[in-house]
Amino acid sequence: MTSLDQFKLTGKAAIITGAAVGLGREIALALADAGAFVGIHFHRSEREAAEVLEEVRRRNANGVTLGADLTREDECNSLVDRFVAQAGRLDILVNNAGALVAAKLIEECPLDVWEKTFAINVTSAFLVTKRSIPHLRTSGSGRIVNIVSASMESGGTFGAGAYAAAKGALHIFTRTMAKEYGPEIRTNSICPGVIETQHHATTPPERLAAYRQATPLKRNGKPDEVALAVLYLVSDASSFTNGALLDVNGGRVLR
Repeated sequence: MTSLDQFKLTGKAAIITGAAVGLGREIALALADAGAFVGIHFHRSEREAAEVLEEVRRRNANGVTLGADLTREDECNSLVDRFVAQAGRLDILVNNAGALVAAKLIEECPLDVWEKTFAINVTSAFLVTKRSIPHLRTSGSGRIVNIVSASMESGGTFGAGAYAAAKGALHIFTRTMAKEYGPEIRTNSICPGVIETQHHATTPPERLAAYRQATPLKRNGKPDEVALAVLYLVSDASSFTNGALLDVNGGRVLR
């Protein structure tokens, strides 16, 4: 097998949660370009998800859109079941869905905001993963990638403490999965730095500029740079990588 062949996903099937916009969109396109049949999950962004599927088909690949509220177990189960019914298999799961919910200092954070933040960022990944495990085992080459956040390394700023804690929990979940399910399923985390997507649509320009200056590469990241890191982790090129945390942050030291 040549080095480039190791990145091919021909015949594989992948679910990407939160795939209608931003990082998820680029991840879906990267995996489709590598040959995978992609499941494009969305919650409210149905039109955007349909546009991603159109782009996938323009690239001579295929997939399906999958609407679901991932805070509900029945909808998570339905999402996985519907995908497998159409794709015939499940080889790859990318838990990308997540949200800040609200910027609150810990002493000002209502319990419902804390709980919703964990539901969206951690419980959702647990539920989709739990339903996916039997199919990932059956595939013989199951791979999971959890998208965490640089905030989990810094502790969060500007009221992102609940989000940082949730993403930290998601990475510990990665480590647990790596131990419990290797070698049948490899599980890894990607920790993006500041990636200029709609996630930062409300970030003040001066703060984005400060982030650029704090990064050794003197710029913020692009969504496709994270997507290609995901491709590496779900491909045979990373065959001895399990339970890892891959920083994609331009070299910014946050610890």
